[in-house]
Amino acid sequence: MSVKIAPSILSADFARLGEQVRAVESGGADWIHVDVMDGHFVPNLTMGPVVVEGLKRATSLPLDVHLMIAEPDRYIEAFIRKGAASVTVHLEATPHLHRTLTEIRRLGAKAGVAINPSTPVEAIRDVIGVFDILLVMSVNPGFSAQTFIPHSIDKVRAAQALLAGAPNRPEIELDGGVGADNAADLVRAGATVLVAGNSIFGQPDPGAATRALRQAAGSR
Repeated sequence: MSVKIAPSILSADFARLGEQVRAVESGGADWIHVDVMDGHFVPNLTMGPVVVEGLKRATSLPLDVHLMIAEPDRYIEAFIRKGAASVTVHLEATPHLHRTLTEIRRLGAKAGVAINPSTPVEAIRDVIGVFDILLVMSVNPGFSAQTFIPHSIDKVRAAQALLAGAPNRPEIELDGGVGADNAADLVRAGATVLVAGNSIFGQPDPGAATRALRQAAGSR
C-alpha cells in the first residue's frame, strides 16, 4: 500500500526553512504540511499566508495548509491565493462547515476537515462528499513533539469504515506523534497520509528521516 508522507514545518528550523524543505523533498516527501495557529482556537501562534507564499517558491510539493484558527472563513482565500493546494479547517471552529468546505473547493483547493481527539468520527457524516481530506488529530492541537494518543488508531479504523462508501474516497490524514514506532499500525488501520514533524525535522538529516518513516510505514 502507498501512503503519503507530509512533513510538518512546525518542527522545522525556520532559519533554514528553504533548505530543510528541499531536504525532505529530496527524501521523497509527498506534501508539505503547514500548521497555522492563532492563539485563540489553540494556545500557540505560528504563521500566515506570507509563509505559504515563500514555501511556494521553495518547493514544487503541494502545500497542505491546516488552519487551527477561529473564524477560518476570513483567511481561506488568502492562503489559496498564496499557493495552498489544500486547506483543512476544524469542525470545532466552523459553524457552517458545509458552506466552508464548498467555498474551499470553489476557490480551487482541496477541502479538508479536521477533528480533535475528543470529537467522534461520526460528527463528519453529514459533510461526506464535500471534503477531500479527513484530518484526525492524534494529539491535542497547538504544539509539536506531543505524545501520540493511542485511541487514535481506533478513530482511523472508524473513519475508514465511515468513508468506505464516499463518492470520492477522501484521504485519511493523521497528525500528531507520528513516528517509526506507530506508522505501520496507522497505515494498516487505514491512514493514507502521515503528518510528521519532530520525527522528521527533529532529526539530524530530515531527508533520511523522511525515507525512514516511509520504510517504517511499510509503504512503497
